[in-house]
Amino acid sequence: MAANSTAGDALEGLKALVRSSKDLISQLEVFLHSIAVDKASEAAPPPSPSSSSAGSIDPLSLAHDSATLIKAHTTKLSLLIINEPFTPSAITKVLRELVAGPIPALASAVQVCDTHKYTTVARQDLAWRCYRVLKELKNLVEVIPLDGKVLPNAQKNGSRGDKGSMAVTGVIWAACDDVILLKKLGIAGLLIKKVEEYRDTLKDILEELKEYSEEVDEDDEDDEDGSDDDAAQEDGLGSVTNQIQNTHISTQEMLDDLMNPRHIPRGDPDKIRERLDSCLKRLRLTTLLYTAIVKRRLKTVPSLPTSTQTPVTQRLDEVIPLLKRLPHRFGEVACAFYELDRDAIDRAMDSCFFDAFAASEMLMKPWEGQRDEFTEWAEKFQIGIKKPD
Repeated sequence: MAANSTAGDALEGLKALVRSSKDLISQLEVFLHSIAVDKASEAAPPPSPSSSSAGSIDPLSLAHDSATLIKAHTTKLSLLIINEPFTPSAITKVLRELVAGPIPALASAVQVCDTHKYTTVARQDLAWRCYRVLKELKNLVEVIPLDGKVLPNAQKNGSRGDKGSMAVTGVIWAACDDVILLKKLGIAGLLIKKVEEYRDTLKDILEELKEYSEEVDEDDEDDEDGSDDDAAQEDGLGSVTNQIQNTHISTQEMLDDLMNPRHIPRGDPDKIRERLDSCLKRLRLTTLLYTAIVKRRLKTVPSLPTSTQTPVTQRLDEVIPLLKRLPHRFGEVACAFYELDRDAIDRAMDSCFFDAFAASEMLMKPWEGQRDEFTEWAEKFQIGIKKPD
């Protein structure tokens, strides 16, 4: 009887701890997500470290160590809930260690990642990675069996599209690895990785527009009767209309017809090709700007936090959002070309090349001093981005 009573008490204690753990993780999730999406003022922060110790804490190291512990404890927890004998006291011990240490520490790492010291970009990225860890960890906590038995195979391996506990554990490991990687990358490495990704997107758009520029209007080539472009377009629209009325046509076929870009007509009364050639030259220049920024500015960023008065983080927080926005803007330019919308092309190109000019201006000066090789290159870039021919 005493043994049964002890086992029952252990199970009740586990139930209470699971409830409180889920509540804690949920609160920290809200806090981290609010920072990740730049709405930090809407969520109450967790208790912060004392001001004297917070200044000496390296947020990336704290996040690294916390994620490493969470990964190790997750492994233990995952094994305890699927292997006989079911031991509530052992599960409680692991879960209590998680709640007492690495879980709140993960949120604290984001809290002490001051934007003035480490950049807003780095803080938001760290917050997003830590949020993913806690979000996935809560999924595992929620499947801890509270009936005194280990998880059945269906919940262990997953069924009917639901992830089993083993798959959930793997996702937590991956999320933890993303946090751990951040320390190895460092702030500069993180920014380099992001800007290189933005540049690669620009290169993809450049290739798409180059392919588009090489295409010809097949209606013009095959038109032996001399029908004009408007008639060809009307025929195309009529064809699509007839297809829509046909209940047997597939949705994909309709989408293919509607989404295919319109080719530049041979007469080109709106001078679309002239605009496209100009765009291609300046877009190529913009991709070179990204490469130059990585090589001459981001790879030479002073170690953060810096002890100098140079506003390094402020400059980075101003220019990175601009570099992030440009691929989306160029995507809008491409869409305007596909629609042969002259006015939209002009507006979108003006916006893009103004932003590219501004980005080069923001990083014109080196982190220390007034001029360097990039300064001279950026001045030439600005001339080319305004008039590429």
